Amino acid sequence: MGQKVNPHILRIGIIRSWDSKWFADKRKYGKLLLQDLEVEKIIRKKLADASVSRIEIHRTANRVIINIHSAKPGLIIGRQGAGIEALKEELEKKFREEFSLSIKEISKPTLDALLLAESIARQVEKRISYRRACKMSLDKAMETGALGAKVAVAGRLNGVEISRSEFFSKGKIPLHTLRADIDFAKATAHTTYGSIGIKVWIYKGDIFKKKSEVRVTEMPQ
Repeated sequence: MGQKVNPHILRIGIIRSWDSKWFADKRKYGKLLLQDLEVEKIIRKKLADASVSRIEIHRTANRVIINIHSAKPGLIIGRQGAGIEALKEELEKKFREEFSLSIKEISKPTLDALLLAESIARQVEKRISYRRACKMSLDKAMETGALGAKVAVAGRLNGVEISRSEFFSKGKIPLHTLRADIDFAKATAHTTYGSIGIKVWIYKGDIFKKKSEVRVTEMPQ
C-alpha cells in the first residue's frame, strides 16, 4: 500500500495535516474548494521564480489567511513589501475577499521534495544529463541531513524512441512506516522529445509524540 499511495495522504491525521484548513456547509463547500485551487494556481504562476513549496490556506469568518513557504522570500516581499502587497491586491480584486499573506522561509531547500523535483526538471530542460542531475540532487539532500532519498524519472530519456523509467536512490525510504517523515513531490520537464515526469521522495526521520501528548490509561483494579 505504501508503495502506491502518495506518502502525504497516507500520513494525514498521523504526522501531517491538510494544507487547506477550514469548515463550510455543504452548499458553499464546492465553491470554496475550487477557490482554493484557483488561489494556489495564481500564486504559483505569479511566483514561479521564487521557489515556492507549500501553500497553506486558512479561512475565518471574514478573512482568508495564506502561508507561503518559499526558499526565496525576498523575491516575494519585494522592495519595502511592494511585491507581497501587489499579490494581495490582485487576490482581493479577483475574489472580493480580504486576504492576509505571510511568507515562511525554507531554511534547507535541498530537503524539500518539490523544490528538488523542480530543480531536476529545470536541469533536464537545459539538456543536462538526467543521470547527473538526479545523482547531484540526491547527494545534496543526503549532505543536508536526509536519511534517505529517491528519484524516479520516466519518459523519452535522452530522446530514445521508447519511453522508460529509471530510479536513483540513497539511504532508506520506509514508505510503510506511518511515523516516518517522508516528503514527496512531482514535477514535469518539457523537452523537445516530449514530457519527462519526475518524482522525488525524501526521508527526514521519524516523528514521535511527546510524552505530554501521550495519554496513560490506568487499568481497573
